[in-house]
Amino acid sequence: MPKTEANSAPFSYDGLDRVIHEKARLGLLTSLMAHPKGLAFADLKQLCGLTDGNLSRHLQVLQEAGLVEVTKGYEGNRPHTTCRLTKSGRRRFLDYLAVLERLVRDAAKAAGKEDAAIARLGILPV
Repeated sequence: MPKTEANSAPFSYDGLDRVIHEKARLGLLTSLMAHPKGLAFADLKQLCGLTDGNLSRHLQVLQEAGLVEVTKGYEGNRPHTTCRLTKSGRRRFLDYLAVLERLVRDAAKAAGKEDAAIARLGILPV
């Protein structure tokens, strides 16, 4: 098989977007994916176990990347912030998940080959 840009580094996983891949942002996007109408700031904070400042900063990064929309307003006399995935944010997150699924399949396949080799040699895994 000739080397091409697509297959010369099959384990580089270029689709693992660094903006998404950070642990807190991954949790935020997953929470928002599960709630397509959006979530209140306080609910998102609780679901992801973040502080106000941490959540604000991660939302800012996601908003600047076009993944999340933040709407500020009032509910009664109280400030209310709602966060939701943008259409392109949803698409990018689904693309990211597809790459992540490929990574997991590749790792499981490699682990299966290792397990088979160990079994052939009669070595017990540690």
